[in-house]
Amino acid sequence: MWAINVDFLVADLPKVLNSMSVGAERIRDLVVSLRNFSRVDESEIKPLDIHQSIDSTLILLQPQFKEKLGSAKNLIVKNYSDLPLITCYASQLNQVFMNIIGNAIDAVYEHRLTLSAAAKEIFTGKIIISTSVISRDWVRICVKDNGKGMTTEMKNRIFEPFFTTKPVGEGTGLGLSISYQIIVNQHRGKIDCLSQPGMGTEFVIQIPTDCSQYD
Repeated sequence: MWAINVDFLVADLPKVLNSMSVGAERIRDLVVSLRNFSRVDESEIKPLDIHQSIDSTLILLQPQFKEKLGSAKNLIVKNYSDLPLITCYASQLNQVFMNIIGNAIDAVYEHRLTLSAAAKEIFTGKIIISTSVISRDWVRICVKDNGKGMTTEMKNRIFEPFFTTKPVGEGTGLGLSISYQIIVNQHRGKIDCLSQPGMGTEFVIQIPTDCSQYD
């Protein structure tokens, strides 16, 4: 009996060690992401790696992905360009990415709920995050989903305080309003919403590479 147990442990040991390694790596990623996101208490302008900020946001949203859509690995498409560091209010931009990507998760999830059983089998949720350089002084960040989309009336009100497209009791209607204030008022940038019913939604953010010049 003892020999059998030893053999079993020896055979299973690599799997156990691998699981421990994966678990430790996930904890490390979470700690790094929380540290990056903890800039929420910092008010001063400083350089920010946009891609690192987005990646940290995605890690922190893993529980929401898992609960509603499954693994983010199968849902997220990254089209990252070579961006410079952005001099900005890092904590506020982190909040914007959290709000917009979180809404994209909800939009895909809610769209999937409306599908028939057969349609659900072939539907693959996607959230596409793209970055690009517009000019020497401006960059663009786009977050596009293949969720339920919005009517023109809804799209025109999406940045209004307390307006929400979510079911009653879900959402405060403040996330996108706050995001608008952060991008437009604090960073002198632009944020637009492109959407049609059944065609998904895309948020397009444009910000200057150095927001300190507008202080």
